[in-house]
Amino acid sequence: MTELPPFDLRAWSARHLDAVEQALARWISPAGPGGLGEAMRYAVLDGGKRLRPLLVLAACDAVGGNPNAALRAACAVELIHAYSLVHDDMPCMDNDVLRRGKPTVHVKFGDATALLAGDALQALAFELLTPTDGSVPDAMQAVLCRLLARAAGHDGMAGGQAIDLASVGQPLSEAQLREMHRLKTGALLQGSVMMGAACQTDHGAAGALAEAALKEYGAAIGLAFQVVDDILDVTGDSATLGKTAGKDAAHDKPTYVSLLGLEASRAYAQALLGQARGALAACGLADTRALAALADAVVHRAS
Repeated sequence: MTELPPFDLRAWSARHLDAVEQALARWISPAGPGGLGEAMRYAVLDGGKRLRPLLVLAACDAVGGNPNAALRAACAVELIHAYSLVHDDMPCMDNDVLRRGKPTVHVKFGDATALLAGDALQALAFELLTPTDGSVPDAMQAVLCRLLARAAGHDGMAGGQAIDLASVGQPLSEAQLREMHRLKTGALLQGSVMMGAACQTDHGAAGALAEAALKEYGAAIGLAFQVVDDILDVTGDSATLGKTAGKDAAHDKPTYVSLLGLEASRAYAQALLGQARGALAACGLADTRALAALADAVVHRAS
């Protein structure tokens, strides 16, 4: 087997992020009625790690997929993520005033506009997945829509948020906490990986073994992301995080740090990273360096 050259995540990410940013700026019109377009663009553009789009594109690279479909899927999953943050920050949810280093959408534009902006971003995500120009085959469109809907809905992100709201001040077991985070955060991250894999043009490229391994990889980094988020909420500061530090403790929310302690949480994040790496090693795909590098970035990030 030919040894692959060293992988430069920074260069790879810069190339793909430039394409994602240009596409998002093009597809989110500023001309929405009543200032809606401005609020939508404020919620999405010029901020965020764009981890979910990068996972889509990395998985697509691994299976040799359709780049046009992958770019649309990458932008769609980022729109779903952005809409969730807009709603999550509102007074009826977490009532937060800082996101990505700037005032939250409801603070900037008001509650009603923020609610509508989130709704519109969610709708636009599925519009992007269903182009009529022939660039994405109809069957692939259907699979991508199903994957995104499941990751975002009652058995995914929205369901996890419901558990989160119902759990304030309530003691949770580790299994209950893991299930909450699997849905609230992990489902969309895992869904991003599977959407990228679903962009494959040769259905023999990623067989059942690879699909199962990528699903395991996505589950591991999805949970690792939240464990690290819980750690950073305790150890980070608002300027570095770009959002309010310490808000979980202030709101009496159950976290991995409150349940396991700081050092055990760090060890668990490392164990999940090992699980993700193991899944990639077993997937049988020729080049998973981007996925491996992104897993490392998730666990070792500072914000």
